[in-house]
Amino acid sequence: MKSEKDKMLSSELYDPLDPQLCAERRRARLLIKTLNDSRDDQPEERRRIIQELFKITNEEVWIEPPFFCDYGTNITLGNKVFFNFNCVVLDVAEVLIGSNVMFGPAVQIYTATHPLSASDRRTGLELAKPIEIGSDVWVGGGALILPGVQIGAGSVIGAGSVVTKSIPEGVLAVGNPCRIIREVKD
Repeated sequence: MKSEKDKMLSSELYDPLDPQLCAERRRARLLIKTLNDSRDDQPEERRRIIQELFKITNEEVWIEPPFFCDYGTNITLGNKVFFNFNCVVLDVAEVLIGSNVMFGPAVQIYTATHPLSASDRRTGLELAKPIEIGSDVWVGGGALILPGVQIGAGSVIGAGSVVTKSIPEGVLAVGNPCRIIREVKD
């Protein structure tokens, strides 16, 4: 029988009140509180917290507090990833972020979703869909990236965009809903 965590990571309905999931969220929130309370003159402390919170492939990750996420352990970061102030990552499902990716302030990445049926929502069960962001992507401030979206390498997402569908490589996409405007030349 699958654990609630296994169901969550498999994009199946799961119970968010499961004791293991509650404990893992609590762990992340304590680390995030420490990160958000840290000072600019404490780069080693910030690096330690970031390494404990995320799956990272190196130490070149910059996060401007405040920052918020559900678990941290469901986020995999490439090299040279930058989160500006006030970003939120609801990492109920896996969030894969490539290298050389920049997030403007107040970017929100949501893997979490809920059943459409009111009777199904009343059960309290939730579900999530993974998000993947390729290398060399720039996401402008205030953009929302919704469950199940993939953003191709080298693309730019305009500030304030709501990304409801996957975006291919090498394009500028903006708006609500986010639409491709043109190719981006390197």
